[in-house]
Amino acid sequence: MKTVLITGGSKGIGLGMAKVLLQNEMKVAITGRNEETLTSAKSILEKEGYKNILTIKSDVRQMADEVAAVNKVVEHWGQLDVVIANAGVGHFAPIDELSEEQWNQVIDINLTGVFNSTKAAIPALKKSKGYLITVASLAGTNFFARGAAYNASKFGLVGYTQAVMLDLRPYDIKVTTIMPGSVSSHFNGNIPSDKDAWKIQPADLGQMVVDLLKMHPRTLPSKIEVRPSRPDLKNA
Repeated sequence: MKTVLITGGSKGIGLGMAKVLLQNEMKVAITGRNEETLTSAKSILEKEGYKNILTIKSDVRQMADEVAAVNKVVEHWGQLDVVIANAGVGHFAPIDELSEEQWNQVIDINLTGVFNSTKAAIPALKKSKGYLITVASLAGTNFFARGAAYNASKFGLVGYTQAVMLDLRPYDIKVTTIMPGSVSSHFNGNIPSDKDAWKIQPADLGQMVVDLLKMHPRTLPSKIEVRPSRPDLKNA
């Protein structure tokens, strides 16, 4: 039974992934900065009949928090097989209006946060010959106006993940970055509803993780672009 740690797992993509992994009989720990949101997420999962859930308050910007989160998973379940670095944030504004605080938050969470999660987990992943998955974005290859901070973080994350893949594969640790397009989530203040039916659903990304974990070990999909198949339905 795989043991998985998902950062930013209390809602949106992270929570959707958690549900699918739990459905596939994995043990799942989710982290987040807000204790109330974590408690709510655990309650939702338990009411839906899922077990083997661990919630951990952790801020990916703090290395000590990430080390403590990994240690809690290992202490609780004895090992850590998969880390999904999913925590992310976005601020969008023209460069002349983008504040220093907004820039720093996006880079600190989306890029440095993944570095912290990775470094904290490497000893455990070496033992389990595990898997690191980062959640990037198509914004990591497609730039757009008002996206200076977000583009920088996601372009950086894609390059970071591919370099880490090369560093860690000699230890039989597999590394993949998933680059979604439009996802039905709470990102950037969105409230998921029927209007998001055309978008990628968080459960779809969870199934992608399941498929990656079932891949023959000789094969590594190191970078995956995924987008809605029918964006023309957006205004249908």
